[in-house]
Amino acid sequence: MRSTAGWLCRVCLVLLLVGIGSSARAAGVHTNGLNREPLVHEAYEHFYNLDYPGAVERFELFHQQHPKDPQATALLLNAVIFEELYRLDLLDTTFYAADGFLSGKHATEEDPKTRERIFALADEAVREADWRVERNSRDVDAHYARGWARSLRCAYMAMVERGFSPGFRLAMKARDDETRVLQLDPDYVDAKLVVGVYEYVVGALPWPFKLLIGFAGVTGSKSRGMELLRDDGARGVTTSVEARTVIALFLRREGKYKEAIQVVRGLESQYPHNYLFRLEEANLRKDNGEGMVAVAAYREILADNARPGYFAQARLELADFGLGDALRGQRHYAEAAQAYEHAATAPGVGVELRLRSWLAAGECHDLNGERQHAIIDYQAVIAAGLNTSRADTARRHLKTPYQGN
Repeated sequence: MRSTAGWLCRVCLVLLLVGIGSSARAAGVHTNGLNREPLVHEAYEHFYNLDYPGAVERFELFHQQHPKDPQATALLLNAVIFEELYRLDLLDTTFYAADGFLSGKHATEEDPKTRERIFALADEAVREADWRVERNSRDVDAHYARGWARSLRCAYMAMVERGFSPGFRLAMKARDDETRVLQLDPDYVDAKLVVGVYEYVVGALPWPFKLLIGFAGVTGSKSRGMELLRDDGARGVTTSVEARTVIALFLRREGKYKEAIQVVRGLESQYPHNYLFRLEEANLRKDNGEGMVAVAAYREILADNARPGYFAQARLELADFGLGDALRGQRHYAEAAQAYEHAATAPGVGVELRLRSWLAAGECHDLNGERQHAIIDYQAVIAAGLNTSRADTARRHLKTPYQGN
């Protein structure tokens, strides 16, 4: 990812990509005792394999077994949010690669009931943590859970509701909580995830964007952020996986694709049936200029999905869209258009990905000299997302055929 402005949303995305459930057991590292409970690990086996209903069911039971504990509430909140973001196809990292994510008009299909549940759980976790902190300002577990809940709410607000400024304020509060954790207990390594992400992201934000969201005086350090993340990736009890995922994303942003691929391959070896890790490697190979290698990787993902039970919940539209991008990069425009159209017509595809796919398919048809097919795709974009940036682009292409500029 070479976009800089998109980091505000990515601060939320990277906090969510894999949840909190690594089985790391580094000596001398502290964590909330709840994270070692068998039911939590069982829930995360489902979570990491993208069986979100199975994960949510178990975290709900754990939440019931530990009433008024903010960590149990935050664990459930994490699973519910992640399930919803996946449903909306908002965990496709290619969506955040362009500045248009922040400035454009995008379509989402927010579920009011799910939103209500997410906000209620976030409020519950913060309220429970507040109660404990008021009675003991050194309650490190309460500070940690509150910071985690705030970062999760920030993620939903930024990615689904596009509430960037209030979301960033929540991110600052989350950072403050986790910084307090590290002040109280430097061996509470999991807290380095939020602090590390914050340091890196703020350090990468350009001054004009900080001014735009009202935080021109806020500072951060990319090197300090990466240092914290690397330590968490090596020693974290509950956030080692996320820290490594974040490192891969930041390496991608810096154009260090080969290093990022090695990190992701390590995650794949740990969770070989995690569809998102497989998808991310293919995305990275595409960005690294390994066009046909990426094509083969996307096709292998699609083939593995045909094997019964290989992936619990594979959003095939994400692989089809990536395949279209890879084929387009190799100027295989007819095949690329077909892949994009498969993504656009997939059952349950998120509305924003549908619009992106129809638009990309139309552009490929134009590049292949198939004007009538292109017009049909552009009209589909406009019909499905009348007042969106994608529709604005489609209208321009209806007037003038797309020529790759």
